Amino acid sequence: MSLEVATQDCSALTEAQLEEMLTIEGAFSAAQFAKAQQDWVLCTLARLDGKLHGVTFSTLERIGGTPCVLLGLMTIKRNAKRDAVLKGLMTEAYHRALMAFPDEDVVVGSRFATADGVEAFKSLTEMIPRFDHRAVGEERAWGRRLARRFGVDANYDEKTFIVSTAGQSGFLDHESSKPEKISSEISDLFKGVNAKKGGVLIIHGWTMAESLVKLGARS
Repeated sequence: MSLEVATQDCSALTEAQLEEMLTIEGAFSAAQFAKAQQDWVLCTLARLDGKLHGVTFSTLERIGGTPCVLLGLMTIKRNAKRDAVLKGLMTEAYHRALMAFPDEDVVVGSRFATADGVEAFKSLTEMIPRFDHRAVGEERAWGRRLARRFGVDANYDEKTFIVSTAGQSGFLDHESSKPEKISSEISDLFKGVNAKKGGVLIIHGWTMAESLVKLGARS
């Protein structure tokens, strides 16, 4: 198995590449991939032995001066190699952040429809929201900022970090290979998320500068 992960500008994506994304058979349609191409700056493609197994649409930007990695849409093929693909996509996101924001702490944020995808954020510190933690003012402010950036603030509840409807133009679409190991603390965060109505949970966390050096290292 040879995993190859590469990032390019969204504007450089071809029709053939957008059509190939449908072979992942995840949560997104051709129209959603096309919209993501317009909405985001970077596209990361993960291939195993030449075949597409994962894709991320993202951007690196500053919000209020703070460096951010925003994952607008990620989807991973449901097979036995999905954990390796997820790790490869996240390592690439961290590497890009390390190159763009050396020696800085970085906020990482995305939307989630189910608890499975939160596995992608396992290396972050101070993940918000999290079990048995009452978010304070600045933490809630980040939720609002991300909701606006994702274009879902009209249906966003700043107390629960939940977008009730119409929030799935993009999210982190990953099916865990070990669902039995998803903690009840993570699952409980999604009790109020109605995925069938387009509901999502907005989650963000921090990677400290010293951690980013390790997380973004390419082997």
